Amino acid sequence: MKDTIYVLVLEDQDAEAERLMRWLEEDPRGELVPSRVTTLADVKLRLEDGQVDVLLLDLHVPDSQGLITFTDAYAAAKGVPILVQSGLEDESAALEAVAGGAQDYLIKRNLDGELVRRAVRYALERARLVTQLAEWEDRYARALEGARDGIWDWHIERDELVVSSRWRAMLGLREDQKVADSQDWFVRVHPDDLQPLLTAIQEHMSGLSPHLEHEHRMRTESGRWRWMLARGRAVQREGETWMAGSLSDITRRREAAARLMHEALHDELTGLPNRTLLLDRLSQALRRRRRDEQHRFAVLFLDLDRFKVINDSLGHLVGDQLLIAVARRLRQCLRPSDTVARLGGDEFALLLEDLDPGRDAETVADRIHSALGVPVVVGGHEVFTSVSIGICHGDETYLRPEDLLRDADTAMYKAKKLGKARYEIFDEELHGWALARLELETGLRRALDRGEFVVHYQPIVRLDGREIEGFEALVRWRRPGVDALVMPGQFIAEAEETGLISSLGSQVMRAACHFGASLNGTVRRPLSMSVNVSSRQLRQPDFVDQVETILVTTGMDPKNLVIELTETALIENADTAVAMLDRIREFGVRVHLDDFGNGYSSLSYLQRFPIDRLKIDKSFVAGLASSREDQAIVRAILSLADSLGKGVVAEGIETQDQLERLQGMQCAFGQGYLFSRALSETDAHALAVGRMMAAAEA
Repeated sequence: MKDTIYVLVLEDQDAEAERLMRWLEEDPRGELVPSRVTTLADVKLRLEDGQVDVLLLDLHVPDSQGLITFTDAYAAAKGVPILVQSGLEDESAALEAVAGGAQDYLIKRNLDGELVRRAVRYALERARLVTQLAEWEDRYARALEGARDGIWDWHIERDELVVSSRWRAMLGLREDQKVADSQDWFVRVHPDDLQPLLTAIQEHMSGLSPHLEHEHRMRTESGRWRWMLARGRAVQREGETWMAGSLSDITRRREAAARLMHEALHDELTGLPNRTLLLDRLSQALRRRRRDEQHRFAVLFLDLDRFKVINDSLGHLVGDQLLIAVARRLRQCLRPSDTVARLGGDEFALLLEDLDPGRDAETVADRIHSALGVPVVVGGHEVFTSVSIGICHGDETYLRPEDLLRDADTAMYKAKKLGKARYEIFDEELHGWALARLELETGLRRALDRGEFVVHYQPIVRLDGREIEGFEALVRWRRPGVDALVMPGQFIAEAEETGLISSLGSQVMRAACHFGASLNGTVRRPLSMSVNVSSRQLRQPDFVDQVETILVTTGMDPKNLVIELTETALIENADTAVAMLDRIREFGVRVHLDDFGNGYSSLSYLQRFPIDRLKIDKSFVAGLASSREDQAIVRAILSLADSLGKGVVAEGIETQDQLERLQGMQCAFGQGYLFSRALSETDAHALAVGRMMAAAEA
């Protein structure tokens, strides 16, 4: 696949074009480069200029309507793959376009970003495969012109067959071995190929085809099967019918084509079917279901839990060996008639056919969990893994294989959200949940564009006198139609999942630094500004440059900015986090570890990563009054931080009792509702100035 894929979009409707362009530009791999035209004439000009890899075509534009749009574009494309997009009312025209050479068609109502990006890549891959096969066959044909073929001459009425020495040699026959009639030929043809060969001969004899050209297998004297290409033409000689032609051994060509096709349809690492082959088999299952309502089948979408952690900690070689071992165990859980495919990365999918009440998809899912529950030894390491599974049962409501896979993926996502190492079944309730997710994602994208997110600030105080030490920036969503502000717990996870967290995080940091610079220009003592940074933000190669740009443009003193990271964010980005955080700290920014105690809590990474403070997770603070275990954990964290020379902030302080216990444990800083909720920018500024004035007067 090319590093850059130029996609030309023909769409005269601005809203539709904007949606398609955005989806293509959001390509996670950064390969898709879209551009838009609004007329067929513009398409032809762009195709003449070159630099078009895929054409995404709407059938109705100002200067052309319906199938003629595709026909004209196809003639001008000269090999550039075309994807047709249409409404339901144009589906028949779209199907005709596919029959005429389009790679695929997309129904506008069913589109989403992932589907469009995947369809573009599939179109390019299929076009590449067809081109490779054509080039290979052309090269083979030219080479064959110089080769010696076996020659045969057959008198039809008398059934007399004469063959050349080369014909005999290809089959391992001696010169004295009998080849006198057609049966001496046909008896060596593979039983599955004999009738098609006889039919081809009869069609030519009847004038239905201009010549005979047929590929079939023949058994050599050694018992091996070889692929042969028979070519011939019937002629009349003095009132009698003869047929003469050649026989070519094409075994190598067939084997090479089979290898090429296998590689195109199978995963290189595991040898399993890939997404293309799985979708083809899903299409067959859907067609069979439409013919037979009793046919029951299901799709399982699998995603390995914690695979990235294994890959990053033990290396990609161990990760690959684990994927191979998982593929082997999945095969062992299935029947020969079932299909297991690798979709890419750590994602697999299963097609289970001919299901009966005694062997349903849930039983297979349980079997898979049991099979993967046994540790895998790879690269000298004993690796434990589990899998989240989504199940979608095929029924008459599904028309496209992609929809089955999408709904199974949705169910898998729900399983992972509910705790991993489990399965979920796609049903009406989950369909509603998926629609709600889609609505939420759409709302988040719109909110980013329209500036609907606001930042509130919760004070961080010194516990010995409640003097404000700084603020933590916390995002809220002023969603249209919703009376109260939407809290981050209702949208941050979705922003993480869709990748929108990077843009959102950048907006929050810019707003927080702008307020922090303004606030510190009006108070007597510098106040810190803490900003949460997500795992996805930390993975961005230019993250440090983004932070530096924000500091410069807002006038924020780097020494007053605090980056808050979770333990998970550090572990998932261990290879790059150390160097990145060192660079940030070089120009004065501090780093705090958020929600400490609720994740890995490993002494080794506390020593490895440049961390200034630990923030005790609020779940432990909440249990201080009633749980000895929580009291012990808080004491241990404070002791650990003291020994490592790091400060501590206690989160979620809500009662006087909690405050007094933390003061007794010599905890220096805290935040929580006992001191203040998160405040608007205006209220936070008033609180900071008022506290400092009161302290000065005292």
